[in-house]
Amino acid sequence: MSAIRSSSNTPTSRSCWGNYSINTDWYSVIPDTGVTREYWLSVENSTLAPDGYERIALTFNGTIPGPAIIADWGDNLVIHVTNNLEHNGTSIHWHGMRQLNNVEYDGVPGVTQCPIAPGDSMTYKFQATQYGSTWYHSHFTLQYGDGLLGPLIINGPATADYDEDLGMLFLSDWGHTPALELWDTAKLGAPPTLETGLVNGTNTYDCSGSTDAACIGGGKKFETVFEAGKKYRIRVVNTAIEAHFQFSIDGHNLTVIGNDLVPIVPYETDSVLVSIGQRYDVIVEANAVADNYWLRAGWVTACSANLNPDNITGIVRYDNTSTADPTSTGITVGSNCGDEPLESLVPYLAINVGNYTEVTEEALSFAFSSYFTWTINSSSLYLNWSNPTTLRIFNDELIWPTDYNVVPINQVDSTDEWAVYVIQDSSGIGLYHPIHLHGHDFWIIGQASEIFDLDTSALNLVNPPRRDVATLPANGYLAIAFKKDNPGSWLLHCHIAWHTSEGLAMQFVESEADIAVSMTDTAAFEDVCKAWDAYTPTEVYLQDDSGI
Repeated sequence: MSAIRSSSNTPTSRSCWGNYSINTDWYSVIPDTGVTREYWLSVENSTLAPDGYERIALTFNGTIPGPAIIADWGDNLVIHVTNNLEHNGTSIHWHGMRQLNNVEYDGVPGVTQCPIAPGDSMTYKFQATQYGSTWYHSHFTLQYGDGLLGPLIINGPATADYDEDLGMLFLSDWGHTPALELWDTAKLGAPPTLETGLVNGTNTYDCSGSTDAACIGGGKKFETVFEAGKKYRIRVVNTAIEAHFQFSIDGHNLTVIGNDLVPIVPYETDSVLVSIGQRYDVIVEANAVADNYWLRAGWVTACSANLNPDNITGIVRYDNTSTADPTSTGITVGSNCGDEPLESLVPYLAINVGNYTEVTEEALSFAFSSYFTWTINSSSLYLNWSNPTTLRIFNDELIWPTDYNVVPINQVDSTDEWAVYVIQDSSGIGLYHPIHLHGHDFWIIGQASEIFDLDTSALNLVNPPRRDVATLPANGYLAIAFKKDNPGSWLLHCHIAWHTSEGLAMQFVESEADIAVSMTDTAAFEDVCKAWDAYTPTEVYLQDDSGI
């Protein structure tokens, strides 16, 4: 397959892919490459200074971000994860990967698996049925906020031509105190303000005059070099704890060709709004005057606070020998905490929403008991790591009724193909929430800062935008549709890390009777649970949040 790709997917024919193309319906057609890509990841405690301030971090193989996992569309991935932490479990989620009939590898502790115990390993196996840009990260408490994340790229066709692929570009906030230590403050309701942010795991923090022994200096800006006349593909991802970015490169326009793992009809803009968990594939043409230019994460201060919001930058150089800081100026960052305009995000492969029999409406609010929790339909998610939902189903245990919010999704008949779900922000707090669904792309059929009314609110069923993260507007609603085609228990949650820990999540148990049939590697998962159960009597840090 790689040989076919190299001869057909070229800088002037990016829409081609061997016997397939950008027009292929990847939901129903998957190349059978016969290729297996194998990777090994070690989850470790590390001491790093990514911006010049030394602190404890969590890493894959010692780096932030972790190693790039790269495959071709249709390849099989085998990823061995070893937990080398001393005192915590872990689990890894492959963000946006559909995991069709493969729920046991989705990587959510308490839903699809038990945590991987210290010293234990787990091998994740899945096929790259989609293509595009995404990331992998821990789904165990707040671990990804301390660095436990990495790039996941699935090569495939594209909706516009380009010369070079520069890979993933990680935009994140970054604190000098580990996120796990900040949880005691965050769970009281007011999020901590972090010191800075990183671009691809690096930045500069001003240590001049500091008496803090940890402020050792030596941080660096992310840099990339453009060659005049070339077009570059950049895969932008927001991996923050709590940050909304307006990404831009001074002096350059962006041609947007994909959102999440969905190719879109290209459009041109000077910046792109990226909420947590979202990805945008952009093409940048090196057509500016040869110079140095700031690449800007673009912190949207209306959404959250940071102590150094304007310093989350990288550098684009036209001369690889230059060491000068850019003097360029760029766009004015706005106050929009939402998504790119829906009318801009037109899926290239047009698919309309089909038949559905009911609309599930749920309200987002909050409660305060021992700590601040978000609620969906008056319920805050709190998972049992030792007794995950899908293994309970496999073992024929009853999961109904349940004391937290789980919604059953079943097909009434063969014409009942779609689920429609509406979440309404009734909290009155006025925050925007990036909502991520596991196991599916979803179609965004409604998104507005108003009260949803099934009789009067306009729903777009004709090739609406589709992706796996979309923003619930403050005091408004998000209406999504997805196909009932993937048996499993699939998490839906806010991707603001504090909010996830505070229980802003629920599960769809889809086609429950078919889940056990689709699970093929239960012995491996039972082994992971046995190792976890053997570890828990000596557990040092007890569960202190929702678990995800």
